[in-house]
Amino acid sequence: MARPAAGSVRLAPPAWLTAGLRPAPAPVPWAAVARASLALSAPLAVGLAVGKPAYGALVSMGALSGVIGDTADAYRMRVFNIAVPQLFGALGVTLGTLVFGQGWLAVATLTLVALVSGMISSIGAVASASGLLLLLNAVVGAGLPMPEPWWTAPLLLTAGGLVVLVLTLLGWPLRRAAPERAAVAATYRTVADLYEAAGSEAYQEKRQAVTASLNQSYDLILARRTRQHGRTSSLARLLAQLNVLVPLLEAAPAADLRVRLYGPLPPAVAATIRALADAVETGRAEHPEPDLPPSTRPAEKAVEHALRHAATVVHEAEPDPYNVDDRLGRPASLTVRARRAARTMLLSAPSWRYGLRLALCIGLAQALVSLIAVPRSYWVALTVTFVMKPDFGSVFSRAVLRAVGTCLGLVSAALVLAEVPRGWWDVPVMMVLAALIPAFSAKGYALQTAAITPVILLLSDALNQQGFDLVLPRLYDSLLGCAIALIAGYLLWPESWHSRIGDRLADAVADSAAYVDRAFGSDADAGRLRARRKLYRDLSAVRSEFQRALTEPPPTGTRAAAWWPLAIAVERIVDATTAARIRVAHGAAPPDPEEVSAVARELRELAEGLRATDTLFAVRTDLPGDEDGVLAPLRQEVRAARAIAGPELG
Repeated sequence: MARPAAGSVRLAPPAWLTAGLRPAPAPVPWAAVARASLALSAPLAVGLAVGKPAYGALVSMGALSGVIGDTADAYRMRVFNIAVPQLFGALGVTLGTLVFGQGWLAVATLTLVALVSGMISSIGAVASASGLLLLLNAVVGAGLPMPEPWWTAPLLLTAGGLVVLVLTLLGWPLRRAAPERAAVAATYRTVADLYEAAGSEAYQEKRQAVTASLNQSYDLILARRTRQHGRTSSLARLLAQLNVLVPLLEAAPAADLRVRLYGPLPPAVAATIRALADAVETGRAEHPEPDLPPSTRPAEKAVEHALRHAATVVHEAEPDPYNVDDRLGRPASLTVRARRAARTMLLSAPSWRYGLRLALCIGLAQALVSLIAVPRSYWVALTVTFVMKPDFGSVFSRAVLRAVGTCLGLVSAALVLAEVPRGWWDVPVMMVLAALIPAFSAKGYALQTAAITPVILLLSDALNQQGFDLVLPRLYDSLLGCAIALIAGYLLWPESWHSRIGDRLADAVADSAAYVDRAFGSDADAGRLRARRKLYRDLSAVRSEFQRALTEPPPTGTRAAAWWPLAIAVERIVDATTAARIRVAHGAAPPDPEEVSAVARELRELAEGLRATDTLFAVRTDLPGDEDGVLAPLRQEVRAARAIAGPELG
């Protein structure tokens, strides 16, 4: 191939920098688009009609928070996701209003609020959204003049959240359990996709999709089940239908191995699973017998047995609500979870580290704008808050994406503020701009920022009537906030440059060794299944950690890219272990205990090596055993992992 001519080399930004700019292939949530359009434009119209445009803008700001926070599927979870953060937002704007114009008292108050916000964000998703709104509204209250008396602003912002909540719950009477049924049916379809991908390169990707879907379904159903005093038959049926997927998932690695050795599975397998998905979604209780070819090999027997059992449970009309096992993922009681959350917040080192990082950045931002005249300075701290959000991804990439998204949003905002007359024209413009928020949020952080920026500018203009003069100050403020987050929230913290991917991966390898011992030991099936579920959840978290690290600049991103093949190898080891366990359960000869111990020992040595070094060293390992036995594929996967990494040889 010809070499490129001198001077024709195309300069392109590195992949870790541009990864977040590519829109995600997500469908447009049309129902959320309609809700956002109505929830943000209607309060503006009402405010203009009664001669209180500032009041309407505040209600729309509260609705904006509700639209951003409405990310759950089940209705009960959506109530929590919208209502609880709104209460924290009302507290935040109250604190901000009380210190408006108070100089260094405002700096100290917002710094303390940032510390609390960062610490409670470590508890969970709802707490994270609550911490975000607590800080955001405190910043807005301290930076913008609010209507008198002091309780007016929190009342109006909360009313905006209630508007979104009411619009969200309009379909509850007709679709009470539909989200849960849809989630379980979607999990069945991902399992069908997994079986269709058996033996191909897409198998691992489909298995990860199954893990994510199964986790979501269990979280939805079990969270709702524990909040109800009784055990309803509808929830018991959904939980039973979800539980019978576990044998199918355990049989999938064995089916993958069988396809690679002997050819494709019968098409009836995936077709039967999809038919079960349709039955789950529609609630049918028929009793058709699955049309499956006879099975001869252990893997085929495992798949057939799991499918027939699933068909029986899916078409069961009324299961006993008290005879459905929810031990695979049952949450603890509310009191226990509250104690755990408080302990996590107060005693966890990561909780304190993030809280202190956020407090430092907010304190610096507020101190800087107190010493230097910055128009509408609250935008600097708002930018810092969004960039430093821990579960949005890499701080570095978010700062870059925030800057890009703000520039894109300001282009549209400039056109609106320059060309559209203020007043009733704000209502149709807001209908269009608000509809873009959920549509763009599904595509990525930069596009979400581009959609939110003109909405906030339009609402800010309704409060302070600055018009086009808002645009350039917002750009300066956003860039200043991104710079503060990069320097004080990223560069000054060593953990930013030393990702925990090595430790997380070492823990996963050690857990895999324990799973190998447990899979062929005398442990009860329920304990083994819980261990396998936890291991797959942990591997999913490790994968998310890697994907976040891959968006960091060198050396973190480079190291994550080098370690990525090992993360894939660990997932294949767990699959190979499960496949061997299933083959033994359906007639294959069990492995020699010494062979099992040798495999587990190699994995423990690998885990120790990962904890001892930041550099990967290939290690040749000899794992003797029966090449025709059930552990042969597992030994092969362990050898492949050790060929990628191990302790350095002296």
